[in-house]
Order: sequence, then structure tokens, then C-alpha cells
Amino acid sequence: MRRHGNLYEKIINTENLELAYNKARKGKSWQRAIKLFNQNIPGNIQVIEDLLKNKSYQVSPYTIKIIAEPKKREIFSLPFNPDRIIHHAIMNIIEPIWEGLFIYDSYACRIGKGLHAGSRRTMEFIRQNQFVLKCDISKFYPSMNHDILYRIVERKIKCQDTLWLLREIIYSMPGGQNVPIGNYTSQWFGNLYLNELDHFLKHIYKIRHYIRYCDDFILFSNEKSYLRDMAGAIREFLSDKLKLRLSKCSLFPISQGVDFLGYRHFKKYILLRKSTAKRIKKRLAALPGLYRRGLINLDQLRSSIDSISGWLKWANTNNLSIALQIDNLRNEFLGI
Repeated sequence: MRRHGNLYEKIINTENLELAYNKARKGKSWQRAIKLFNQNIPGNIQVIEDLLKNKSYQVSPYTIKIIAEPKKREIFSLPFNPDRIIHHAIMNIIEPIWEGLFIYDSYACRIGKGLHAGSRRTMEFIRQNQFVLKCDISKFYPSMNHDILYRIVERKIKCQDTLWLLREIIYSMPGGQNVPIGNYTSQWFGNLYLNELDHFLKHIYKIRHYIRYCDDFILFSNEKSYLRDMAGAIREFLSDKLKLRLSKCSLFPISQGVDFLGYRHFKKYILLRKSTAKRIKKRLAALPGLYRRGLINLDQLRSSIDSISGWLKWANTNNLSIALQIDNLRNEFLGI
């Protein structure tokens, strides 16, 4: 496997840091930290460049927030300056390297993939099989082992300065495990970590009909006994190689419907998951009040309505769309 060197100079290059700044602030220009940074962009970029050149950068203290939807989780946030800018600067250079490692049917946080592409692929496999094995990993991000992750990173990167910077981020949480949900790099670390499982299933067991989105994954077959055997092999691999365990592992006929990526998939149609529909109703009901109180602007309102419309259009949700009166909301606030 080819290892990549001479990456650090590209990461700390002024143009790359400027690009990282623009990516990190996208959609967040109203935030106080970004407004403050904007008062002297060249000078602040130079400070970050010097931090990295001198290797005096240390990960800032995390701010922790608890969220309840779609499930209770701790979200760890880092300051915009310098941490979030540095994370984007790293991934500007490393993303193409890691992207080349991933299998076709890994759908999280990748250009050209995502929920709807994964849903299309799910329907394709459903129409060819009778049974599905549906799994997810218990407390995935908090359970990721720092040493294992760093060894995986080392396989493709030999640039020692870049490894120093990645090590600072990987080991920024105490205790030897936990990759913070909220870091921009964490979604890539997660994909890289479970890419080990992807290749195990694809190359050792020659699984053809397999899809993964973050730590949720499904396998299809016409043989129920085969999927039962695969469940055991997956449990063993995750425990021995990645120090992870499954929280759910269900084997059932496809005729029951496959609940995956926010939708329930059947051979001839797709329905919106009930919990997803409930969240959409709650979110849509809150939007007018948020806009009237000035907590979101017109672009944010439009983006939210378009996002909800996208979810609804993907499934058989005509009655729900009528009940939500989303077109009325669009006409009232956007005039379209």
C-alpha cells in the first residue's frame, strides 16, 4: 500500500488555510467568532500558519453540549479559530487520499453519496434478495480506540509532520478512546475506522450486497443461514480488531420492510420512518417562530424548507405533505 509523504507544506500553505477558513465559516457568518476573525483575515491566517510551522498548536478545550434528537448524545465543539480552520486545512489535502480507500457502498460524508444515494442502492439490493441482516455499533464514536485509529492512519501517511498534527487531534480526548462527535475530522476518522470492516466483508467473505452509512450497515442474501453466520463473523472481527461491539443485529425477511437511512424500504415503494416524520413535523412547526424572532434568516428558512421537501419527495408521502401544508408555508414566507 502506497504511503504519502510531503503533505504538511500543502496543509499549512497560506492558500490552503484561506480555503479552509472559507469552508469552516460557510453558513455560519453570523457567529461572533467569525465576525471577529473577519476583522483581520490575513493577520489571523498568518497566526494559524505560524502555529503550525512552529508546531506550537494544541487542540483547544472542548465545549460539550447534550442533544436528545434523534438520540441522546454528547456533541463536542472546538473554537472556530484556530481548530475548525485547521481541521478543514487537513482534510483539503488528505480527503483525496482517504477517499481512494473506501468501497463503493460506503455512503456517509462523501461527495456523490449520502442518504438518498444509499436509499437507491438499498432498493436495488432489496429487489434481488429475500433476507437482510441489519446492524449498528454500540456508542461508536465514544468507543473508537485511539491507538487502532492512529495505526490505520499511519498505513497511508508517512509524512511525520502531518502525523504529528493528526496525533494531536486523535489523542485530544483522555482515556485512550473517544473520537469527539462534532469535529470535522471525526466523520472521516469514523469512515476510516469502519473501512476495516468494509474490506474484511468485501475481500475475505466476498460480500456483494452490503451497504454502510457511518456505523449503521446492512447485508443482503437469499440464504438466511448465511447471514446468521455473517453476524457471528462480524461480531468477532469488531471485537478482536476494532474493540467495538454491536448494539443491534437483526435478521429478518425483506418483506417486513428495511428501516434504513430514515426510510422504510419495501420492494415496490419507500415510506418515511415514523420517528423521522415526527421530527420533520416538529421542525417545520418551529420554523415560522424562529424566523419571526430573528433567530434564522430568510436563506436559512429557505434551506430548511428545501431540506424537508427533499426528505418528503424521496418517499411515498403525499398525504403527509398535504397535512404539513409545506407549500402554504413556502408561499407565505418565500413567495414561491
